[in-house]
Amino acid sequence: MVGLGTWQTFDLAPGQEVIARDVVDAVLQEGTRLFDSSPMYGRAEAVLGRALGERRAEAIVATKIWTSSAAEARRQFADQLEYFGGRVDLEQIHNLVDWRRQLDWLEEERTAGRIAAIGATHYAAGAFGELEEVMRTGRIDAIQVPYNRVEHEAARRILPLAAELDLGVIAMRPLGGGSLTRRFEAADLLKWTLSDERIHVAIPATSSVEHARANAAAGSADS
Repeated sequence: MVGLGTWQTFDLAPGQEVIARDVVDAVLQEGTRLFDSSPMYGRAEAVLGRALGERRAEAIVATKIWTSSAAEARRQFADQLEYFGGRVDLEQIHNLVDWRRQLDWLEEERTAGRIAAIGATHYAAGAFGELEEVMRTGRIDAIQVPYNRVEHEAARRILPLAAELDLGVIAMRPLGGGSLTRRFEAADLLKWTLSDERIHVAIPATSSVEHARANAAAGSADS
């Protein structure tokens, strides 16, 4: 499945938010359901929430907590509840920042029903040892790692462990942050990433309706 990332594409000024609304409407029409964001991405969370609007129930919102401050973590979460209709479908610990302390209160929020699932992310293969440690705690439901035709270190240890533990896997940077599209077709890159059955969803980011539709189509079962 192809979702939609918001890194560097949804950090928009108020007068530009129509871009996000058009992209979100386009991918929802194409069957996209997972939308990924983070407090690290500037205004992207708030912009995504407004772009979803009354269609929030059609979406799976995956966002993140990104701070080593307990007070700031709570503030980020409170903002997310406001943006996304009182719940977060997948709350991820961004780049494993302060993950031990974050897990305690995230589990409480999952029990309370304001979070449906908990995840952990990291962008660097050098952190995969620590990510494995988090995975083995049995306290998370999903992970997010880079996976594309150049960055495929996750296939060696992380993806086998995720399959063993029955964890969901989100592939970040399936287009290499856009750099790989200079050498390969975006559709081929997405199909390559999704050809590994251990990857459940890839999340390319774009501000182009045309590209968003093409990306969503590349992830369809009959493409």
